[in-house]
Formats: sequence, structure tokens, C-alpha cells
Amino acid sequence: MNCDHNLFLALNFDGGPFMDRLMLIISGTAMWLPLYALILWLVWRRGGWRNVIVFTLLMVAALVLSDMVSGIFKHNGVLGDLMPGFEPRWRPMFTPALEGLDIAPDSLRALRMAGTPGDWTVHVPVEAVSGRYGTVSAHAATIVALAVLSASVIRRRWFTWLMVLCTLVICYSRIYLGKHFPMDLVWGTLVGVILGWAAFWAYRKFTDRRTAK
Repeated sequence: MNCDHNLFLALNFDGGPFMDRLMLIISGTAMWLPLYALILWLVWRRGGWRNVIVFTLLMVAALVLSDMVSGIFKHNGVLGDLMPGFEPRWRPMFTPALEGLDIAPDSLRALRMAGTPGDWTVHVPVEAVSGRYGTVSAHAATIVALAVLSASVIRRRWFTWLMVLCTLVICYSRIYLGKHFPMDLVWGTLVGVILGWAAFWAYRKFTDRRTAK
């Protein structure tokens, strides 16, 4: 736990208004729409419209399942009641130990939500304050599932490296914004790898094997 906290504190810092805005954009959805379009175009070039349809359905399924599985450990979403005895892990921004405070996480959350100024150890842009729990990271799970599925289908070295870069950037944005500890992202990555490979296996089953090689 201490190693996780220390690594988080080493990576989280105040980069100023520009960095805050950039990380909020990276952590959002709109910026990545061109990437989705690129993926579908590459799948179309490789296998035609039939493969695009199959890929799109499996991609959506993998992303939705990644988000749902991540929600199990935070007690939210459709599967949120699946593990009632599991104790969720608070986000770094709501972890009093990081601030040297002896208060409840909910109390720290109230201070963050109110935008209370102070000499905070964890840098958190006001716009990033949301959601109590961080494990498992749904952002990590979904981007990794997408990366594994798309890179396995498209099979181009430059594209694989592009997806690795996008994954790293998105995951780091979650640390910068104070939303996840590194281990939250590791667990999310494992969820994404499993579901991404499952989606690729299904893709191979539903499409001509010649177009998947």
C-alpha cells in the first residue's frame, strides 16, 4: 500500500491551468473519437464492411463489459451489488492519509467538493472532483480492452505502438487528476486484457480466418 501511495505522489503534481485542462480533455471522450474512426477504417481496409460490423459489435460489448466489471468493485452500475462484502477503495483525492489528516474520507470529499483552498499534497483540478471510489479503474479497463482487440485485429506495428501510447497517456491522466492510484490502473489493465482477448477470440470465430491473420 505504501509503495502504491508513494508512486502516486511521485507522479501527481500541479502542472498549472494548461496541464489541468489538457489532462481533463485526455481523460474525456470527445478527443478520442478520431481514434475510433481510424480503428474502424483500418478494420474496413483489412476485412470489409462485414468485419467492421462484427468488430463494432464486439468492441462495444468489450467496452460495456469492462465498465460493468470495474463497477463491481466500486458498488456502482448494473453489477454493483454483486460483491456486497467487498470494501471499495477511495480515490487518492479522498484519501486523508495522503494529506496527513485524521478525518473520514467523506469529510475530505466534502472539502474537495466545496473547492476549499489549502496546501494540499494531492493536486486535484476542481473539475476532476467526482466519484468516491477508484478501484478498479474503468478508464484503464476500457482503453486496454480496445487496445488489445484493435491491435490484434489490425496487426500493424505502428498502430500497436499508437495504442500503447494512447493507453499510457489516458492512464497517466487519471493519476494526474487524482482519481486513481497506480494499482487501480493495474487491476483495470488486467480486466481490459481479459475482455479484449475474449472479444478478439469471438472476432476470429465470427469472421473469415483469412482476414484475421
